[in-house]
Amino acid sequence: EFSSMATTSFAERRAEMLIRSGLDLVEAGEVERALDEFRTSARLLETAEALTYWAWMEFHQGDSDRAIALCRRAIVVDPEFGNPYNDIGSYLVSQGRSEEAIPWFYKAILAGRYEPRQFPHINLGKLYLEKKQYRKALTHFQEAYRYVPYDPDIERIVGMLKEHLQ
Repeated sequence: EFSSMATTSFAERRAEMLIRSGLDLVEAGEVERALDEFRTSARLLETAEALTYWAWMEFHQGDSDRAIALCRRAIVVDPEFGNPYNDIGSYLVSQGRSEEAIPWFYKAILAGRYEPRQFPHINLGKLYLEKKQYRKALTHFQEAYRYVPYDPDIERIVGMLKEHLQ
């Protein structure tokens, strides 16, 4: 523990602290202050996490184009971090650009470092449901359910889709 602290720079510790603080502020509903914390963290030390959280706040402030741009920067910083791929997909869906979103959700699924893994599957499941591609929707909802087997909504959707496809 001590040796890892010695190799962690002040900037890294401060940037991490700002992210934690930002997440606490999000939970308290203080989006504007959270945005400041994430932006400050990213400017102190540009990490994929800080950029992705900053993007999330920009989206909540109504700027989905800026959110997408920040997620693209996060991907450049760390291509293995899955969250910005899923988030780009979600922001595109919110803009009515569902077809463009699909490949982003698949990239999130393939990312090496990503929690919570059920989100891109849920997003794809919803898109395929809209397109009436029920088998594809079922596949993704089943995959999501593997990650969150305690989720009654996903369980219900899987059951309905299985019934529909019989």
